[in-house]
Amino acid sequence: MRWLVTGGLGFIGSNFIRLVLRERPGVRLVNLDAMTYAGNPANLRDVEGDPRYAFVRGDVCDPQTVRDAIGSGVDAIVNFAAETHVDRSILDPAAFLRTDILGTHTLLEAVRELCVPRFLQVSTDEVYGDVPDGESTETDPLCPRSPYSASKAGGDLQVLAYRATFGAPVLVTRGSNTYGPYQYPEKLIPLFVTNLIEDRPVPVYGDGRQIRDWLHVEDHARGILHVLERGELGNVYNIGGGNPRHNLEITQRLVEGCGRSMTTHVRHVEDRPGHDRRYAIATAKARALGWEPRVDFENGLRATIDWYKANGAWWRPLKSGEFLDYYKRQYAHR
Repeated sequence: MRWLVTGGLGFIGSNFIRLVLRERPGVRLVNLDAMTYAGNPANLRDVEGDPRYAFVRGDVCDPQTVRDAIGSGVDAIVNFAAETHVDRSILDPAAFLRTDILGTHTLLEAVRELCVPRFLQVSTDEVYGDVPDGESTETDPLCPRSPYSASKAGGDLQVLAYRATFGAPVLVTRGSNTYGPYQYPEKLIPLFVTNLIEDRPVPVYGDGRQIRDWLHVEDHARGILHVLERGELGNVYNIGGGNPRHNLEITQRLVEGCGRSMTTHVRHVEDRPGHDRRYAIATAKARALGWEPRVDFENGLRATIDWYKANGAWWRPLKSGEFLDYYKRQYAHR
């Protein structure tokens, strides 16, 4: 078996690659990644020598690059390539439209023209929009409320349209908020942990009562693998951790885990525009395939804090240059 993984130097993609190499000895992987700010070669330094792993630097928006990466053929494509951070999408929406929509289109054209037998689109629960009550199911209408979630919804709709129009062999997974090792320090948990380690305050949006469902990255990667191998073509599968928490509660756990104080290290800042209050997804469909999350949230969160404490050599270089420019643009006026 030979699979093409796009965006495999990112957070979830790199964890997926590591999982596949560890648990699927009969699979060879090609990783196509443009190496943007969040595409970090250090994320997969430990597998670079594996003969079943090959890296190709390139942009999923370029048709020839995609065809070259597919080469003589692949048995599946798993598309992690995306711009993913809501805050950045507010600052620069165009970048999200390009990668998340045009990039997905380019891959779908390659699937159609080169007869790739399986394509999985990695998406997000944010496409459902704010969920005041209950849980979103895979058949619910999409109601994205940020440039990021709108771009991901656009990608999803293309995938499903290619199924309806061309019979493309597609699958979609929609994951909830993911945490764990190797996450670029712009997202809530790695940003807060690394700030706290550095004895710096953390910026909590608004009242901090927004609710997210937290999913460990290994459970997310395993869910994607499960759907890739067992999912019914043309279907969407929600992958959620079943751990809804207020952002303020997460903040308190992180502050305590880093030995800091809520009084001295938490700053409530101006909320971001259009901030969804609550996400929640039903996961019965994925569980019916035999998947379920394995990582206990409390243990997973403690292990994540410990990983960032032990791996300053990984994240400290990232919190410079481009990151500092972004951080200033995002938080200075707040």
